[in-house]
Amino acid sequence: MAGVEAPCALIVMGVSGSGKSTIAEALGQRLGWRFEDGDSFHPASNVEKMRAGHPLTDEDRWPWLNAIADEIARVCGRGGHIIIACSALKHTYRDVLLRGRDDVRFVFLKGTKELIAERLAQRKGHFMPPELLKSQFDTLEPPAAGEHVITVSIDETVEAIVDGIVRQLKLGGAKR
Repeated sequence: MAGVEAPCALIVMGVSGSGKSTIAEALGQRLGWRFEDGDSFHPASNVEKMRAGHPLTDEDRWPWLNAIADEIARVCGRGGHIIIACSALKHTYRDVLLRGRDDVRFVFLKGTKELIAERLAQRKGHFMPPELLKSQFDTLEPPAAGEHVITVSIDETVEAIVDGIVRQLKLGGAKR
């Protein structure tokens, strides 16, 4: 890969409806890295709780975050690359995901509550109801510069967002 040494994992983060899965999957295709949706690491009890319209507590989230961190450690330990879509809303959650690693980067998808609410209203078949958006924004602690993060606006096309991420990470694969 051209540019600086690539991180072994990217965590595409943001509130529900910010486009994490869409952007992470497109980024994985661009870079040739494996994509995993962080939602697939949730225990069934978490999915049912969210489907019923109840926000998760920190206690609900710890097993989920640790399962994602375990997968990152496994992939990175084998010399592979992975992109995971995961809300990672709090500093403490990101600390669990990193486990002190410096070869993992966060990509924060930033958007207004209005734009994300509009996207959630159009989404079909997802277990996260739009009514929980307020709790997501209430929980969100935007990442600080020292958290191995790049921040991108979601108010562009998927291709433009992926181009911007690849450019900021200084990885090969950005379209000119």
